[in-house]
Amino acid sequence: MNQQFPNSIRIFVFSLLALGIFLLALGGYIPTLTRAVLIPLTSSQTWISQQFQGLEDFISAPRDVAAIRRENQNLEAENARLEAQIIELQQQLLEFEILSALLDFARAQPEHTYLGATVIGRDPSPFLDYLIINRGSDDGLQRGMPVVSQNGLVGRIAQVSAKSARVQLITDPSVKINVQVQPSQSESVLTGTITGDIRLEQIPQNTNVTPGNLVLTSGLGGNYPPNIIVGQITSVRNPEAALFQSASLQPVTDFADLDIVLVITNFNPVDIQPLIPTPEAP
Repeated sequence: MNQQFPNSIRIFVFSLLALGIFLLALGGYIPTLTRAVLIPLTSSQTWISQQFQGLEDFISAPRDVAAIRRENQNLEAENARLEAQIIELQQQLLEFEILSALLDFARAQPEHTYLGATVIGRDPSPFLDYLIINRGSDDGLQRGMPVVSQNGLVGRIAQVSAKSARVQLITDPSVKINVQVQPSQSESVLTGTITGDIRLEQIPQNTNVTPGNLVLTSGLGGNYPPNIIVGQITSVRNPEAALFQSASLQPVTDFADLDIVLVITNFNPVDIQPLIPTPEAP
């Protein structure tokens, strides 16, 4: 009897609790009570989760940094490869444009035979009087052959070896080329200077020469074929009482930027110097 009584009390207490919970539920008090209990619990759980996440990030950070660095190095290597490829494609495009221009020049002068050559050396002086090309006597080159670019006259072969040749530019101080000024067709002589400039000398006084006039080879003298464009007059000097006019010339070829040239192989220079009479000694 004594053992059953406590059990009866426990059953009664549980019944009262169940009845109370039921009545609270019917009265709508359970959600409020739940929120009152769960909100502090949720806040505590969120704080614990944030601390745990921070600890996990701190532990895994070195691995993430190393991975990012490796990825960054791979991206930099790929970027460098793409930049090198772009430069190579730009160089190929430039060479294609030069070759196309050289082909157009050769088509415009079909009476000549041409041999393409690559510039492999330059005059170390600041005035740039000669170039070295990768063609020589093994390719049929001879001293005196004219050399042109896609724009116009460059110079002529001055020295030849088996595999290379030296090109004397028209800026060389020792150069003298018979030229013709257009449209007046006036004869003149082109000379180089030690400063790398180009001048026209011996222009007749009765010739109308103005800046902008084109200058072409005349073919006189036997050193160059006619009608190869040389440059454009930039200024004219006509001193009083002078026998001739003179002018400054801007060449059509940029000698410092030459990469590929054409050698006119079917032109044979003629040395007419022995045929020119010399004044007799008194």
